[in-house]
Amino acid sequence: MGIPVFVFAGLLVHCVFLASIFDIYFTSPLVHGMTPQQTPLPPPGKRLVLFVADGLRADSLYELDSNGTSRAPFLRSILENTGSWGISHTRVPTESRPGHVALIAGFYEDVSAVAKGWKENPVEFDSIFNESKYTWSWGSPDILPMFAKGASGDHVYTFCYTAESEDFGAQDAAKLDTWVFDHVKSFFNSSRSNQTLYSALNEEKVVLFLHLLGIDTNGHAHRPNSREYKENIRKVDEGVKEIASMLENFYGNDGKTAFILTSDHGMTDWGSHGAGHPSETLTPLIAWGAGVNYPQRVASQFFEDNFLKEWKLENLKRLDVNQADIAPLMASLIGVPFPLNSVGTLPLEYLNNSAHFKAESMFTNAVQILEQFKVKMTQKKETTLSFLFTPFKPLSDSEQINLLKKTRLYIQQEKYDEAESTILLYGFAFVGLIIAFFLLIQTCPWTYYVYCLLPVPVWYAVVKELHVIQDLAVYLLSLPVGQSMGFLLICALGIEILVFSFFYRSTLTIGLLVFAGWPVITQLWVQAKTTALIWILLCMLLGIFPLMPVVGREPNIPLVIATGLLTLLISCSSLSSLCKSKNKYMNNEDLKVQFYQMLSIALSTYVVSSTHDSLQNKQGLPVFNQIISWTTLVSSSVLPLLSPTFLFQRLFSILLSLMSTYLLLSTGYEALFPLVLSGLMFVWINMEQEALQQYGLSLKPKLAVFNFSYATDIMQFRQLHLDDVRRSFFFVFFIVTAFFGTGNIASVNSFDPASVYCFLTVFSPFMMGGLLVLKVVIPFVLVSCAFEAVQVTTQLSSKSLFLIVLVISDIMALHFFFLVKDYGSWLDIGARLCSIVIYGHGTFLDLFQLEVCLVPQTSGKLVMHQCNSASRISHYVLVMSLTIFMMLMNGLAQLLTTKKLELSRKTKHHST
Repeated sequence: MGIPVFVFAGLLVHCVFLASIFDIYFTSPLVHGMTPQQTPLPPPGKRLVLFVADGLRADSLYELDSNGTSRAPFLRSILENTGSWGISHTRVPTESRPGHVALIAGFYEDVSAVAKGWKENPVEFDSIFNESKYTWSWGSPDILPMFAKGASGDHVYTFCYTAESEDFGAQDAAKLDTWVFDHVKSFFNSSRSNQTLYSALNEEKVVLFLHLLGIDTNGHAHRPNSREYKENIRKVDEGVKEIASMLENFYGNDGKTAFILTSDHGMTDWGSHGAGHPSETLTPLIAWGAGVNYPQRVASQFFEDNFLKEWKLENLKRLDVNQADIAPLMASLIGVPFPLNSVGTLPLEYLNNSAHFKAESMFTNAVQILEQFKVKMTQKKETTLSFLFTPFKPLSDSEQINLLKKTRLYIQQEKYDEAESTILLYGFAFVGLIIAFFLLIQTCPWTYYVYCLLPVPVWYAVVKELHVIQDLAVYLLSLPVGQSMGFLLICALGIEILVFSFFYRSTLTIGLLVFAGWPVITQLWVQAKTTALIWILLCMLLGIFPLMPVVGREPNIPLVIATGLLTLLISCSSLSSLCKSKNKYMNNEDLKVQFYQMLSIALSTYVVSSTHDSLQNKQGLPVFNQIISWTTLVSSSVLPLLSPTFLFQRLFSILLSLMSTYLLLSTGYEALFPLVLSGLMFVWINMEQEALQQYGLSLKPKLAVFNFSYATDIMQFRQLHLDDVRRSFFFVFFIVTAFFGTGNIASVNSFDPASVYCFLTVFSPFMMGGLLVLKVVIPFVLVSCAFEAVQVTTQLSSKSLFLIVLVISDIMALHFFFLVKDYGSWLDIGARLCSIVIYGHGTFLDLFQLEVCLVPQTSGKLVMHQCNSASRISHYVLVMSLTIFMMLMNGLAQLLTTKKLELSRKTKHHST
């Protein structure tokens, strides 16, 4: 059964094709070598205080309580009396690192960073902190260090609490924010006795950054509508008030301090973030102090949403911005150079200054963006053959000079409105050109040779097997025209159903209903009515899961416990049946293994219940439960290898071991999914054995006594039959069902931190990510093991049947390849990749938000809306990843089904 050359070649080809997408489309667009630009006029402020309330939703801050009062009275009084306010629109992925990069550096996270890690700077970039004279920051160890490490010199200082403090199971996560406020106050008090520090604090261009993680942590642990989340907002409001008052007193009310409060991202009602739901992308922005405009009273204002009326803010002008616009705003307020890679546009309405200052600031903003264009154009010119390089005429050197002269003349003539509108027009053109030049790859690096030459050996292999294609063509031509055309049509429709399921999960339900009718339209219903009936029922039952909510489901621990008890009941029935039949193929050691697995199921069920109760009572994760969980996780990978290799006994052992772990990672209805899926897999094996009789093929021994370890005789393998295409399609369909069956598994919104609480509650991104990946993998393993059984029981080599699987998956990949789009925002590109990549300190990166978008309607309510954005690169990446993953799962399935560990052997005595 070993096929190392086949597996290696297949992995190599698909890995190269997968890597090509990242190499071509995910090369860093950032350029370096620009000249810093800052407004020549004196700034209004000497220092800036930036409050980032991590995970704070706009509506949670602005809305009023049921009694008509604000849960943030100080900030409410600021926006009503002394400052400006609005909504900061974030971009996906709505995670902490890209959110803070947009706020502080002014550009949206470099897509090439997905392959380079998130904790530190994957690429060099400038920031407000780097341009400041001094920056002091307090907060999370996941956020602060990345800006300090990216700064030149030694002028960015960080004060962080320990990573262990970020505990989702803690009694009160608001203590994280209290820690920040207390340390800021202590820091300023200590400066009075430290002349060096006191002098530094009184310098110009000083930034104070307070990162407040409590709201985000409480949102993950208790949901945004919880008492804990809302109470945390009150504590942040009180803390901001105290810090603002302390700083005004410290600086003698000099009026030179600018304050900004905002958030890196919001949060869904079910406590997650990462995707494009308005509750995740709409964050608050409140600014006040030096250089900031006062509230602007208006009679009416129009926005598509209905928030102003709900928040009772209809008469206060709402000034919305893009998140990256906050960086140039902060730079303008304290007179530091605009971050070199910033693409933000200065929001003029937030400024309380002269028209001259605004015009100069906008001019500086435009020149800073133009500098990026000039560097990029120079780079392209150097790496492109001269006769192929065509400069962009509207921004040729002469046109740039004329534009700048014209704008400067407007400013000198005090025609500030004309200067600003010219700048805005070409500002957007500059940004568009930067993106365009990034896409127009005209050089030929060595990787291009790999992409061009790799098809040569691939097509060579195809030509060598040309007779197989010819045989298939001859067979199809020998059939009646209607039958052959029908076969091709069914194949095309089947693949399109698979493609469609990447956009609409309900397509899987339709497919399963069609599968349910398979025995009826063939002779299988006559041959094995009982087996066919069970097949129909299980197909319909499994078809319910894709219709369940994708995200946002509330925990249902009783259902998880019921699933554990049901699994235990099934295993008890199996054990009783084996004991009564006195199965000669099982011994006492085998019975002990199954008993240990049943005990593991029982313990997992208890741990889920106990942990949930303990966390509900805010008593944390019991140590005993944590030990049992990790022990179960380790033992579940070993126990199947101790069981007999007879087909159903080994498959049932694999199911019990994986279910014990899956229960610990479940929070609701998904706990039932692997149980129902496995039941269907068991019936599938029986159905395929029955299907062989329709073609007069010889049968293997009865499935009850079939042994995986003896199923490697290549002489017993048969030639491919047309029905094997259907078997391969079934496998691919079940793999896709395993992926999307319990929701959009690849979506960040499908990850509930509560799913790992049986193992740990203290935030550990890589550990949590590993557990999440394990939860995703378990259904794959169950399907792969069943497919391995189908291959050997139907007398097929793994290579033969798996080649058809690769053809089906590669046709799907080709379908998505021609829909790839490499321009636009993160959401357009679909470059939310791989849920094992960790973003900042929040939940996990939504790699593939494939089918569900949530958008606000005119009523102001948030409703589900089906996306039809087929041109996402994530689809191609996902299909290619699945193809590679299926190859790996094929090897793992062979290991799990054929290998047996012997822990004890009797000593052999030899006669002399």
